Amino acid sequence: MNIVFLNTLEKETGDHQILSAQVSIAEEQGVWNVFWNEPDSAGKQQQAQWYQGMSWDEMLSIFRHGLREKFRNGFRPIVSSDLESAQVLSGKARMTQMLTYYCEEHPSDEVYEPLRAWRREQAAREGKAPYILATNRVLRMISVFLPQSKEELQQIPGFGEQKTNMYAGDILKLTAEHTRTNGFPLDWVARSVDIVKFEAWLLAQKEQKLRMELDREVSKRKLLEIAARGGSLADLQADLTMPRRELLLWVEELDRDGYDMDLLVEAELTSVPEEEQIKAWNAFESEGDRYLKPVLQRMGGTEELKGKELDHAYEWLRLLRLRFRKEKESINTGVAS
Repeated sequence: MNIVFLNTLEKETGDHQILSAQVSIAEEQGVWNVFWNEPDSAGKQQQAQWYQGMSWDEMLSIFRHGLREKFRNGFRPIVSSDLESAQVLSGKARMTQMLTYYCEEHPSDEVYEPLRAWRREQAAREGKAPYILATNRVLRMISVFLPQSKEELQQIPGFGEQKTNMYAGDILKLTAEHTRTNGFPLDWVARSVDIVKFEAWLLAQKEQKLRMELDREVSKRKLLEIAARGGSLADLQADLTMPRRELLLWVEELDRDGYDMDLLVEAELTSVPEEEQIKAWNAFESEGDRYLKPVLQRMGGTEELKGKELDHAYEWLRLLRLRFRKEKESINTGVAS
């Protein structure tokens, strides 16, 4: 059984005594379980099973209901999480969420789409990912609230002084073409939002985030299981239905976190000729392991390889780099000791 969520909660019982309990979500072969562990009056741990079944929505509903009951009884989580109610948001964070909600309820695609086109072209000119210039959420806010000056543009959450100085000219040209019904500052949004609907939207956002976190934990455990038995990227892709590039990023992340990826690396490198691996290893030695393009250039492969062949070369180089870094770390650790 795989534990995919675990949190500890505490409550004061009087005389400065603290009662600790744990809530957990576990998954086994598609079956969800929710457990509550709390000591009885004698200090012996008692486990209550809140749910067992295959329905995600039913599991999550019972999970949240059980937590609300425990909150009413005085329990509070040690680590703040998205399981807490929407009302914990306050101040700037709450206002940002309210602005996001308002923009979802009052979209302005006639402004949003030109902003997206501008972002795409500007990102291409700068050689950056579009989201670095501005996220979709930021563009939504600009399209709905229509700032008309640099000062107003800086009031959009996520669009600070530096980005304003760089891009205000282009953005304000687009917003100036449209008439707005409300101005800045944006405190009027709080008065126009239906609070009941907003709280329901917040709860849905939190549940969606929790769903993603739990799904990620399940996928992570599947990846580790496949890697431990020497599976390949193709095996991972078939089981997890994720793009190979995303899987590689995940393998690299897990390797950094200390998980053993050796068998997976070995499975992938068996199709790479030994002489090519030696060339790459020597290139890592001379060019360093931070960037792969200089390594591939050192090997003399950037001109001949195109398309899928080039993608495959970068894939196995990334995996060989994991082995290279591990060996260098081992050598350095041995020297230090």
